[in-house]
Amino acid sequence: MSEQRPQYGEIATPEEQRRAAGLPPLSELPPVEPAVALPAADVPTDAPRRAHPVDRFVTIGLLAYGLVNVVVTGLQYLDLPSVMNQVLSVLGASGEFTNFAQGRLWGTIASVVLIAGWALTATLSIRRLRRGKLTWWLPLVGAVVTLGIAAICISIPMMGDPAFVAYMQGGTGS
Repeated sequence: MSEQRPQYGEIATPEEQRRAAGLPPLSELPPVEPAVALPAADVPTDAPRRAHPVDRFVTIGLLAYGLVNVVVTGLQYLDLPSVMNQVLSVLGASGEFTNFAQGRLWGTIASVVLIAGWALTATLSIRRLRRGKLTWWLPLVGAVVTLGIAAICISIPMMGDPAFVAYMQGGTGS
């Protein structure tokens, strides 16, 4: 039986293999420092995180509720003089709303504000949900800001109406 010769590198030590490959011995290499892992918060990631399911459910629920309110309230604001008459009767004022031109103009503006505010809030909410960020608060803030601006729009014709001004001054209207 003939003895098989070892193949290249089968018997050689790692140092002999390095020398045969033309590399310096391991003892001459500078020490390598181990890589330090970054904390999870510092690791940049492009992958979107998934939002918490409860946050997603609450955000979508608030947006749906807001949409229903925008449609109902926006349609009412388009006929602001009749809404103002209802407000005066609820307040117990005996007069009627007569500031029709401003009522129609500012009612339409308030309707547009409601629609634009909801659309902006929905867009920002969807972006945050896709990034995996907590979003439940955004529809609430959007509603407060939008309703505040719409209330200013509604108060302009209201403050210009003689029956409402008389009621506010302590009378019962004209």
